[in-house]
Amino acid sequence: MSEKIEVLQKLVADLAVLNVKVHNLHWNVVGENFKPVHEQLEGVYDTLFEQYDEVAERIKMLGGFPLASLRSYLEKSSIEEMDSHDISIRQAFEIAKNDLSSLRETALHARKLADQEDDPITVALLEDHVTDLDKHIWLVSQALKNA
Repeated sequence: MSEKIEVLQKLVADLAVLNVKVHNLHWNVVGENFKPVHEQLEGVYDTLFEQYDEVAERIKMLGGFPLASLRSYLEKSSIEEMDSHDISIRQAFEIAKNDLSSLRETALHARKLADQEDDPITVALLEDHVTDLDKHIWLVSQALKNA
């Protein structure tokens, strides 16, 4: 398996684990501004799910088989799971920012490998993903200023 496919597999795993984790934040965030934070986190996991599906389908187009089990996601992902409990708005945004930044780095690494292999389709896909991640990271960073 090529290094590019390996990194795309990690990206699928990170996207899957982070999607669940952001759902956890979405469900369990508490505080005075619950409703807008709850809705903002919903937008994050919607983006993550779309990216998850696109990366998995790209792996198939490249002749691979995307990871597709919870066990394999947890083995491959660098995103840490978290237990379900009340979480403050500040904590939710800090967790989201850190994990989205980590995800962005993995996407950039995969994008670099795709570029080295002259794979413009994967490059374009990942550039779009990084753009979306940058926006979510910026929004969370701005929210942290007042959380």
